[in-house]
Amino acid sequence: MSILTRTRLNGHLWAAADILRGSIDSSDYKNYIFGFLFLKRLSDRFEEEAETLIAEGEDEDVAWTDPDEHQFFVPKRARWDAISKLTKDIGNALNKACSALEEANPTLEGVLLNIDFNDSRKLGDGKQRDSILHRLVGHFAQIRLRNTDLEEPDMLGRAYEFLIERFADDAGKKGGEFYTPQRVVELITKLLDPDKEMRICDPTCGSGGMLIQCAEHVAARQGRRIGTDPIDITLHGQEKNLGTWAICKMNLLLHGLPDARIEKGDTIREPKLVHGGELMLYDRVIANPPFSLDKWGAEMAAEDPFQRFHYGLPPKNMGDYAFVQHMVATLSAKGMVGVVMPLGVLFRGSGDGDIRKGLVDDDLFEAIIGLPENLFYGTGIPAAILILNRDKPRKRRGRILFIHAAEGFEARSNQNVLRPEDVERIVKAFRAYKDEDRFSRVVPLDEVKENDYNLNISRYVDTLEPEEPIDVEAALAALAKAEAERDAAAKRMDKVLRELGYGR
Repeated sequence: MSILTRTRLNGHLWAAADILRGSIDSSDYKNYIFGFLFLKRLSDRFEEEAETLIAEGEDEDVAWTDPDEHQFFVPKRARWDAISKLTKDIGNALNKACSALEEANPTLEGVLLNIDFNDSRKLGDGKQRDSILHRLVGHFAQIRLRNTDLEEPDMLGRAYEFLIERFADDAGKKGGEFYTPQRVVELITKLLDPDKEMRICDPTCGSGGMLIQCAEHVAARQGRRIGTDPIDITLHGQEKNLGTWAICKMNLLLHGLPDARIEKGDTIREPKLVHGGELMLYDRVIANPPFSLDKWGAEMAAEDPFQRFHYGLPPKNMGDYAFVQHMVATLSAKGMVGVVMPLGVLFRGSGDGDIRKGLVDDDLFEAIIGLPENLFYGTGIPAAILILNRDKPRKRRGRILFIHAAEGFEARSNQNVLRPEDVERIVKAFRAYKDEDRFSRVVPLDEVKENDYNLNISRYVDTLEPEEPIDVEAALAALAKAEAERDAAAKRMDKVLRELGYGR
């Protein structure tokens, strides 16, 4: 087979959506296409490993039957040659193939069984379901996904990111539940600047993009690539939505990050990243939690066994500061948080105001960056990135950097996007940590306290465009000219009136 380019692979994967379009809701495309991609990749890679072992002199029976010889062992019923021969009851056969894969590979537990290929509510009755699935099997049979077939080592991971972004765009509001725009992730990662040997966590990890971006950032610092070179970092995450959790696990595996620990469950009500009864601590915490979540778990927060809410309880119907406090509680002594929040957290009163006061008094805010509106799927409201740091550099202590970055973006038909130059300008301003006219300002905490702990960016950075200076001489000349033209017009009017017999 010819080498598979990224463009060709992306196009082929997205074309699979055409088979499903009109049959099921677009927000459900991802489960089936991700499932087929994952099945095809595991099968093709298994065959490649077996053939390599045989070529190196290994016994053929061992190469095809010994699980210890493979990263992922693929049972016969889950191999593509068996799947491609299915003609009826295909959904049931695919479910059994997924079950066999998970039984053979404990690290895949729950990843594929979350996809029901036999769901009549989504794929229709038996005949229609078999027709759709048969077409998908035939479509994926047209490409081979062995390592030797791929133009780039990390192509599958990149293709997965491409699909996640396209699905989020296609699904509209629902897409925002599992995907953060790549440029926003890139920005926060550069602000946090993770390094080797760090422990990194995303407590609301969605499809895993933030953890992957952190891994790529660390790899780049070492001149390495994820998926091909060992990267000395620890990646942890937790995700409430089981379907999104499965996508995250597949995403990390396809990016060559099998050691990442991704837990299922509600981060606020039941944090799973614990050790010895205590929350695990991290050097970097990065997240984009759901904005102003209603019913976030207020009923149990007062009795929280981990004592995460000592700055105060957020309002029952707005859980933003519940997530912030959870992240702060999981920071190591030198840890940093980078989190996306709605602008309301900067100035809302009541419980939010008390929590904000405590965070300011403890000098945890290092920077607050205002972003453009309409950046995120599912909401057009503007947001901010909060950077909190338990170990602020000495010159930054007692101060907060405010950055007004709301005007730097590219406007597209359905959504605004950050450009590379917008990301770099923000990162440069954060690293410089100094005033820049109408863009950034370093503010002492005393000024923040004088403003009743209001962190609204417009209080500290002049966001208004300056009025153009008035040229007085030019204005007076224009006035004199206008007056002369008026007087001339009046004289002409008087002349006409006299000729008509109305004047004196």
